Amino acid sequence: METMIGKRRQKRIKMVLPVRIHWRDKANNHINELAHTLDITPDGARLGGIRQELKVGDKVMVQYRQRKLQFQVVWVTPLSGTREYQVGLESVGNDSWGLELSESDVADIRPQPVR
Repeated sequence: METMIGKRRQKRIKMVLPVRIHWRDKANNHINELAHTLDITPDGARLGGIRQELKVGDKVMVQYRQRKLQFQVVWVTPLSGTREYQVGLESVGNDSWGLELSESDVADIRPQPVR
């Protein structure tokens, strides 16, 4: 994975999509949870509304409509004051979201400094 701080290989596209995620925990129990995307790229996503803690390196399957996409967790951030997490995912397959995206949807989202 070739990432640099402040640089992305692809721009994120702001898009809130309802998704269902599936994975297995350390005890090999099947976890199934509703969540939503916050933004996507052709080979990744940032999810919100995650209530079960995931670990970096976990493999997850994200279902959007009839599509099932395979991802690996690349970062996890707990949301302050909540019991929710945001999760960064990177694709491990050649699947696509199946969406037509216009250039006007593209936004280079970076964390803003706290003032």
